Amino acid sequence: MDEEHDITHRSTTRKEKQMKKNLFYRLAVLAIGAALLLGACGPAAAVAPTEAEAPEESAAEPTEAPAEPTEAPVAEEPCLIIGALYGGPITDAGYNQAMHEAVVAIKENIACVEIIEAENVPDEAGATTTMENMISQGATLIFATAFNHQYPALELAGEHPEVIFEHAGGWEMSSNFANFFGKPPDGWYMMGVAAGMMTETNKLGFVAAFPLGWTSTFINAFELGALSVNPDAQTIVAYTFSWGDRAKEADTTNSLINQGVDVITMHVDSPSTVLSTAESRGVYSIGYQNLAAQQFAPEYWISGTGFTLGGKLTWLTSTVLDGTWKPIFLRCGISDGCMAIGPFGPNVPQEVQDAVAEAQAAIDSGELVVFQGPIVDQDGTVRVADGEVLTDDLMSSVDWFVLGVIGSSK
Repeated sequence: MDEEHDITHRSTTRKEKQMKKNLFYRLAVLAIGAALLLGACGPAAAVAPTEAEAPEESAAEPTEAPAEPTEAPVAEEPCLIIGALYGGPITDAGYNQAMHEAVVAIKENIACVEIIEAENVPDEAGATTTMENMISQGATLIFATAFNHQYPALELAGEHPEVIFEHAGGWEMSSNFANFFGKPPDGWYMMGVAAGMMTETNKLGFVAAFPLGWTSTFINAFELGALSVNPDAQTIVAYTFSWGDRAKEADTTNSLINQGVDVITMHVDSPSTVLSTAESRGVYSIGYQNLAAQQFAPEYWISGTGFTLGGKLTWLTSTVLDGTWKPIFLRCGISDGCMAIGPFGPNVPQEVQDAVAEAQAAIDSGELVVFQGPIVDQDGTVRVADGEVLTDDLMSSVDWFVLGVIGSSK
């Protein structure tokens, strides 16, 4: 699907307003003149002759009519034109809405920028056309936010060295191409703690779009968090092979619940279908991508994490404006203000809330590092040796699951 949205707001120019104003003044003068002329043609009233008196001097000096502007005022040019494209709708209460809100925050913080947005651009061909269109409109900073936008953006970066490209969640880098993202693994560990304490069947469900490196990292962090409080907890993984197929998401959610899962979460663009399906069956759920997702699970919501990247995108934009921008691999988490933990649901005990808070405090202080070894996979193979840490740059290529996860990572 390839939809482009080019919305231009135009207001009436000051010149048009002045012309209307002048016409009003001319009509008013004609009306007054006509009234005076009609009054002069009427019969005069008889008055007794009086001695002529010198006219009194007017208290006010005559003034000249204001001069009309000789030129139409020139509209102020934006300090920077930004293009932003999204893989899905910006009202999905999920990933696309979170990215849109972050981009909108730039305008709220730097009023002189102009933003061109396009939603529902999931494929590479559409992404290329959309970004080329944005560049033709003067965009010199582009935020490409979908997974499939990375390589079209990287190719265009080579063709347009004057344009800076920032991709969400990618790994490629060049002189005018960089990437940014939150640090979801820490949040997933905390949500795993909550899930491990809330489950009664010891079966947790994870609905995933694709078997990708980052997705495997999220699942592993979730299971490690659950194991930290419940050594019997298992996470069952099922894929939809789509970022936004609601029918498949509902079917996959129901399939997991039929297997005995009593806490479910997801990594798809919009969490709404998984949450509402679990809610309808009385199953607890954990959200991801955007905290607005809680509306779909009013009773069985546990908690969730969401992106809050507006501050960081504003900072990136400011570096473009002042000429200090450099390509960096930007990753920031909850403690940096790039992500947030949602409120707990009405049925979450205080001890669960306290355990999540303790995990967060340990992570923030550095006492707890989620992927610090030793860590073994499903087959018992050591993936992270004792004393070593799985670094951020390696998380995108993880193709294994930790012991306790049921399902395939490939």
